[in-house]
Amino acid sequence: MKVINFAEQDSIINQYMAELRDKNYQKNRLLFRNNVERIGIMMAYELSKTLSYKPKTVTTPLGTLDISLPKDDVLIATVLRAGLPFHQGFLDVFDHAENGFISAFRMYINREHTEVGVHTEYMASPSVKGKTLLIVDPMLATGGSMAASIEALLKTGKPRCIHVACVIATPEGVEVVKQVLPDDSTIWCAAIDPGMNAQKYIVPGFGDCGDLCYGEKL
Repeated sequence: MKVINFAEQDSIINQYMAELRDKNYQKNRLLFRNNVERIGIMMAYELSKTLSYKPKTVTTPLGTLDISLPKDDVLIATVLRAGLPFHQGFLDVFDHAENGFISAFRMYINREHTEVGVHTEYMASPSVKGKTLLIVDPMLATGGSMAASIEALLKTGKPRCIHVACVIATPEGVEVVKQVLPDDSTIWCAAIDPGMNAQKYIVPGFGDCGDLCYGEKL
């Protein structure tokens, strides 16, 4: 299984990540969402290089041209609500893709807010059978929400292959997700941070992605 960490190489993604982490920059939700979306676009482009391609002849006003086009049936699935701008970045690139949405959220299961459970409420997705499945979620902290989402999607069929994409991950979250993924899957991360605090937030991270994108929740 491959784990790709874009923070290990120099690219414009590092600038977007620096702005996402900056507590002063975070005051502008529009700019925050735009950067999450732009990271999705950049990551989707890199991921597109791993797809299968087939030749096609295109007719122009002046002649014909043979070109290679993707042949994979792509399905992009995301976890509501934080995943929406990241999802849009992938959809901007894979504009013919099918789409799936999962309402899976973590909740504290003890009074001290140090133990986390995952609740899955809702899923709207076509079958993943035979598809190239991209599961995109900005935060991969404990890995619980992502693992639950993967398991829910796989109940609809067996995909051709699976790619998991996130903006920030932790080593612990990556290991949890590996346990529910086939060996030929790939995990894409803009950054892998050292770990989490007692409340299971990624450190240094950038905070709660859903709140920063759309405002605080009750």
